[in-house]
Amino acid sequence: MPITTPESDNPAKRTILIVDDHPVLRRGLTALINFEPDFEVCAEAADYPTALKAIKIHQPDLIIVDLELGGRDGLDLVKDTKNRYPLIPMLVLTMHDESVYAERSLRAGAAGYVTKQQLDETLLVAIRYVLAGEIYMSDQLQTQLATKCLGQSNHMAPHSPQNSLTDRELQVFRLIGEGRTTRQIAENLSLSIKTIESHREHIKCKLTIKNAAQLAQRATLWVESCNSGLAYR
Repeated sequence: MPITTPESDNPAKRTILIVDDHPVLRRGLTALINFEPDFEVCAEAADYPTALKAIKIHQPDLIIVDLELGGRDGLDLVKDTKNRYPLIPMLVLTMHDESVYAERSLRAGAAGYVTKQQLDETLLVAIRYVLAGEIYMSDQLQTQLATKCLGQSNHMAPHSPQNSLTDRELQVFRLIGEGRTTRQIAENLSLSIKTIESHREHIKCKLTIKNAAQLAQRATLWVESCNSGLAYR
């Protein structure tokens, strides 16, 4: 897939790469960011390989990345980018509930997390935080992480069983909920069928699920609740 590259006429501006598989959203983000006098979108990418190519070519000051890229998981892109380009900060912009994905994104190497529901009010603020070398988190997420460090999180909010899953297990769980077969999940994540089957068994064990039918039902309900902005536990 080709990289969309706007022309640059001001090298003093901070450059930003947008990685999202929705072209309408990319255009909207580009317009929002380019309206700022000190920012410029240097390129857009819709998928994992195109994003890596764009990063190599443009060496942006900041990368904004969604967690769903239609193929490879955005969390993998965050991890790979952090390993290859440790000095380039990343800001996750996604529809996923921060209670499940925000801490995982920060552990993977992101410097901030914004949900698309918060886009209008917080994106530009988050961009400036991250470009200044700070970590951007919502007040709710800061409270969640602080109380977790103090060992008090169970008193503050209900615990989601999905939090017990590893990043890879959560990817598999989400893909199951989207109706993907074991073979399709293996192809999507570039793993063997045997590895995916092993992940399925670990998920069933951790979530106390008895069989494949219950796993599919639980995963589907979780994906639907995430898509509707609810927190299914």
